[in-house]
Amino acid sequence: MKPSLRNAGQVFGSIQLTLVLSIVVPLLVISGLAIYLGFGAVERALNDRLREDLELVARAASGPLSRAMQEKDELVMGDSLKSIFRIGRVSGASVFDKDGARIASLGLADTDVGNSASAEQVINSGELGGAFRWVDGQSVFSHFTPLVAADGRIQGLLQITRRRSDFHELLASIRLWAVSIWSALAITIILVVVLGHYGAVGRHVSRLLSTMAGLAPGHWRLGADPSGPRELRQIYGGVRDMGERMARAEEEIQHRVIKERELAERLEYQEKIAMIGRVAGGVAHELGAPLNVIQGRANILARHELTEEQRRHLEDISDQVGRMTMIIQQLLDCFRHVPDSRRPISLAAVLRDVLGRAAEDEKCRGKRLLSEGLDADARIRAEPVRLELACLNVVRNACQAARSEVILSLHHGSNEWEVRVDDDGPGIAAEKRKSVFEPFYSTRPAGEGTGLGLAVVSSVLKEHGGRIEIGNNEAGGCRMSLFWPVEVAE
Repeated sequence: MKPSLRNAGQVFGSIQLTLVLSIVVPLLVISGLAIYLGFGAVERALNDRLREDLELVARAASGPLSRAMQEKDELVMGDSLKSIFRIGRVSGASVFDKDGARIASLGLADTDVGNSASAEQVINSGELGGAFRWVDGQSVFSHFTPLVAADGRIQGLLQITRRRSDFHELLASIRLWAVSIWSALAITIILVVVLGHYGAVGRHVSRLLSTMAGLAPGHWRLGADPSGPRELRQIYGGVRDMGERMARAEEEIQHRVIKERELAERLEYQEKIAMIGRVAGGVAHELGAPLNVIQGRANILARHELTEEQRRHLEDISDQVGRMTMIIQQLLDCFRHVPDSRRPISLAAVLRDVLGRAAEDEKCRGKRLLSEGLDADARIRAEPVRLELACLNVVRNACQAARSEVILSLHHGSNEWEVRVDDDGPGIAAEKRKSVFEPFYSTRPAGEGTGLGLAVVSSVLKEHGGRIEIGNNEAGGCRMSLFWPVEVAE
């Protein structure tokens, strides 16, 4: 649709124009018709009034004129005709005999009424009569009154005329005033309807439309308060409820998308872990036997008499075999899942054992191992070996990063226990905190770490429905927090 046609449709379909066409125009048409019919009634009333006025004048003058006509006194007849002009606004007065011949006249009058049907009817019936006629080129109302002699005989007629324009001018003036008043009233009504519509409805509708124009994905909730008549407030309430439903639906969709993305990432991670686990199991199986052979041969050679240099080479071989064995064990620990062996266990007791084992560990030598809150009754549901392995790996990792001190503490949350490990080392950069849980990723130089310790921790926590967080402590070192779900008593 072209813009001009669309705008025209909006104009012709507006409430203002509908009100004007459906209410104002019919009212104006009805009022105009009433004025037209009223003027017709007024005109008929004025005609009747004209006849009555002329009839009264004629009745007042008919007596003296009848006597003057019977006595043939022209002087009295002339004075009587003059008196008619003084009595009322007349255009002419004439006296005719019974044959219609004019005897005396004054002003606008016929010269002969012998051919007048009205005059003939008055002479024949003796009743008053009159009609509109043209006299000397002018439209007048001619009133005839019989002049009766003393013996009751009709001896002539009295004609009194009045110009039609005398009361037509009055009607025209009244009509002009009426049309002017009607036009002013029509303009006033239209202005009242238009301005009243804008004040009572239009501005509220415009405000509602501008508010609705702001509805968009992510912005479905209306913030403005409803205003205007009750119906508009009800419409606003409906739009607001619809916006709320749209917002909730959008939030639900976004929540589902996020949840599906998390499930997809988790599934991808599980598939990745399963694949790596299969590879790790195969590698461990294939390397286990050769490493045992190497270690056994090294032990046999160590029982012989060897030079110092040869013994040093054997010790290097043993260390490397031990390191390879440890890597294989970590691979198996990282990708081994034993969820069916979980049972209620004291987390504090496990942490005390971890602290004892860490004190004997080579990586924690020369570092102070402190503890806090390990006397709490922290009950969780876990697999003891995997739980101890995860906590020990975190402590050993902290020992490797610490300068002099590692603090192991236990804290209780709303529905979880937090195992917090703080060290006074350099900490872990924020951009690397997510990567340290990936298998084979290490922040240490090559040869100093396998990159599997924290991967094992992450795997164990996922098995137990927990989580792990990395941050900085008050001393600027690394703080690693392991959150374990609280055991729910059955």
